[in-house]
Amino acid sequence: MSFHLLTKARNRTVFSYLLSRAFSHGPQRPGRPSFGIAFDIDGVILLGNSPVGGSPGALRKLYGADGGLKIPYVFLTNGGGFPEAKRAFELSQLLGVNVSPSQVLQGHSPFKQLVKRFENDLVVAVGKGEPAAVMSEYGFRHALSIDEYASCFENIDPLAPYKKWTSNLATMQNSKFNESFPRNDVLSKRVQAAFIVSDPVDWSRDIQVLCDILKTGGLPGRNVGPQPHIYFANDDLEYQTKFPSERLGMGAFRIALESIFNRIHPHCLEYTCFGKPHPSVFKNAEIVLQKLVASLYDDFYDKNHDKTSSFKTLYMIGDNPAVDIRGARQTGHPWFSILTRTGVFKGKENHDKFSADLVIPCLEKSHKYVNLFPLALLSFLVVDTVEEAVDYILAKECAS
Repeated sequence: MSFHLLTKARNRTVFSYLLSRAFSHGPQRPGRPSFGIAFDIDGVILLGNSPVGGSPGALRKLYGADGGLKIPYVFLTNGGGFPEAKRAFELSQLLGVNVSPSQVLQGHSPFKQLVKRFENDLVVAVGKGEPAAVMSEYGFRHALSIDEYASCFENIDPLAPYKKWTSNLATMQNSKFNESFPRNDVLSKRVQAAFIVSDPVDWSRDIQVLCDILKTGGLPGRNVGPQPHIYFANDDLEYQTKFPSERLGMGAFRIALESIFNRIHPHCLEYTCFGKPHPSVFKNAEIVLQKLVASLYDDFYDKNHDKTSSFKTLYMIGDNPAVDIRGARQTGHPWFSILTRTGVFKGKENHDKFSADLVIPCLEKSHKYVNLFPLALLSFLVVDTVEEAVDYILAKECAS
């Protein structure tokens, strides 16, 4: 057995010892938890559609023997493209646990806040998956995907004849076109806002069409007009997939769009970005976790309506220092950040710019946790995966 495998095996033994010790000898804890967990998805829970880092086993530890939720948690991701209910169902199938839609907080979830402003306006939704369906479910009555919108304008994409994969797509779009907003009206109605819901698929077409919308006041092919609003679900430059190195994300698309728009328009692009690392995302996650506990313990949320934190600690487990860790650290109490090495971050030590509260080769290097674990075990504890992070949290909370 290699030294690496031996070390990993000893780590599992350490965590098993700590957990059994905490549960069997620790003081009786009240049933209501004083902590919660937020998991990033890409690079922490999944790589593509495959579980990573022992995530199914890690999540099962948060449920009781009867299958009921024991420890409150949410998925806090900048990803998206599908309605929360559909994403929750997919996560349940992939991870083997029951995930409710209320536990899925996606990058575009804050778009719900803009429904009253644009409810009856023509808006364009951009990205992979089902961006228009997402917006319609939120309450936007006249939301068209950029695929649907572009199909109404002949020759708007000069490269379309060379994109062989778009021929079948066009046929599907024509059959699924949102007839609540007739095609003829699209040609005369101004787009009031564009929403980048998820990572765009056809960058060349999408940048072209968005520039047409943004520089003409929402009517492609017309004269220059006031820029409509544009909102991005996140500003992630990169994210982790199954490919060994990181892939360009929505932030890269925003940079490309902004650079081109600023060259062809007299005024710079005005835009709004949501998603992590904005503290508002973490504060909203705390509220959702409070409500989640309220569904399990009737008096929990009502007694804390004064907006003070109901949790002693909220753990953010992520793989991206500039997004997950930075956001948790900026938000402050009660957030505690844990950085895994299964995604964007692969370093041996903590990140030099956006340092997590916990990501260390061995706990003997951190005096902060000396009182938690027996000294003889410190040199064997390595937090690399989400399963090890969850084991650390459970051991720490049950021993405190």
